[in-house]
Amino acid sequence: MAPRRGFGTEANAIAADVRAELGLEPADRLDPLILASALDIPVARMSELNRAAPLAVAYFSGPHQSAFSAMTLFCGRRRTIIHNDAHSPARQVSNITHELSHGLLLHPRTPPLDADGLRASDRALEEEAGWLAGALLISESSALLIVERGWSVEGAAKHYGVSRQMVQFRLNVTGAPRRVGVRVRRRGGSQAS
Repeated sequence: MAPRRGFGTEANAIAADVRAELGLEPADRLDPLILASALDIPVARMSELNRAAPLAVAYFSGPHQSAFSAMTLFCGRRRTIIHNDAHSPARQVSNITHELSHGLLLHPRTPPLDADGLRASDRALEEEAGWLAGALLISESSALLIVERGWSVEGAAKHYGVSRQMVQFRLNVTGAPRRVGVRVRRRGGSQAS
């Protein structure tokens, strides 16, 4: 499911502004901890809670680690992010950036559980945060650069510190392969690596 109509363009603009404020070029990797610091949003690893909640940490660090990625906690209007550091580094980058996207979009807090005790989430807000996280990690300009330079999906994933799936998603939604192909044909030349 895609976010509301026009949000992709809005997310690309926000990502371009954020990356510019951080002094990042299209070839630069976004470090979500640097972004969190710039936004004054503390980030804590789940393993730091081991002393206070050892059973929960063990549960979410072991075979059930896919049940918890990250969450934003509120104290008044102040946000703090807790993320599952048992995940792969690429997944942690996406998890933290997703939560930071909620903050950048000024999404309101939502209760973690519904009246039946089941996990509650606003699907539209989650879609927006996911979309913006992707745009922050692989901006539209970054996606074009990946194709222009002839990088493999695997190579781009390693370069940007994200999953192959994230790179492929961003290449698809930006239309970078088609756009670069059109530009190359118009110039009448071939792509240079």
